[in-house]
Amino acid sequence: MKRRQFIGLVGGMAALRPFISRAQPSAVPTIGFLSSGAEHAFAPNVAGFIRGLQELGYSPGQNVAISYRWADGQYDRLPAMAAELAGLRIAVLVASGGTAVVRAAKAATATLPIIFATADDPVANGVVASLNRPGENITGVALLSTELVAKRLGLLRELMPQAKSIALIVNADNPESATVTRDALKAVETGAVKLLVLNAKTESDIDLAFKSIQENHADAVIIGTDPLYYIRRDQLIALAARYAVPAVYFLRDFVTAGGLMSYGTSFADAYRELGAYAGRILKGEKPGDLPVLQPTKFELVINTRTAKALGLAIPSGVLAIADEVVE
Repeated sequence: MKRRQFIGLVGGMAALRPFISRAQPSAVPTIGFLSSGAEHAFAPNVAGFIRGLQELGYSPGQNVAISYRWADGQYDRLPAMAAELAGLRIAVLVASGGTAVVRAAKAATATLPIIFATADDPVANGVVASLNRPGENITGVALLSTELVAKRLGLLRELMPQAKSIALIVNADNPESATVTRDALKAVETGAVKLLVLNAKTESDIDLAFKSIQENHADAVIIGTDPLYYIRRDQLIALAARYAVPAVYFLRDFVTAGGLMSYGTSFADAYRELGAYAGRILKGEKPGDLPVLQPTKFELVINTRTAKALGLAIPSGVLAIADEVVE
């Protein structure tokens, strides 16, 4: 090839390079992250998710991108958000924050890989065929937090054996609230304790629920598992203090922020596993071949300072089994 022809060819390639770059698909995969929660409240969960991704060699901003959508506790926003993410060129769709999110994700796509984090039993609610082989395009982590309401009720009764009435606050818009209510009612079938079920699906509803607790002379309250309550945890803790009502929560974050007691699993650990699953799927594994993960450890956290403010003496037997005591 003559020198003049070679220079012309190189110059032509240089001129075409911007157009070639635009035509090529991006080498960086994108994860769609759909949550029923709020960005500020779920920051620890996202941090856990990113740690899991990093364990598989993926770092946001370097070799993977994440597109977030937050429903801020408003379940009616989920279908449109799921459809929007499914319409993008994403590699994996994360459904975080309960059964309602998973159902929205499944309705939006039957082909994209879906990984979920849900508090309920995913087999019982029809999300997957089985835990070992979920099948189709979906897998995830089952926190089983909703199924622990009977244990939380039992802990309250150990703490307050004289209690005659215990309130349960749930969000009726959350499909998982049916499981929580059913299990709580079953736990009080003996009639030794009366259960007062209260529906709260907005900030003002939460205020009204605590007024009802006072008016009905409930001795304590169980806070149901719901992303809205995680978002509004400061409000819930403040109301429990104002009305001097002992409360048990589903996550340790409530207790470290001043709540009395919690019993549940570690959301940060669960989301780390979720991130690791996302990494495995990005590497080519099929979600239907990955078993749904379940927690192997549940933690009891107690705030003794809050107990003292409420005039409660924590029984030695309860303190002995606590995984963490906040003083």
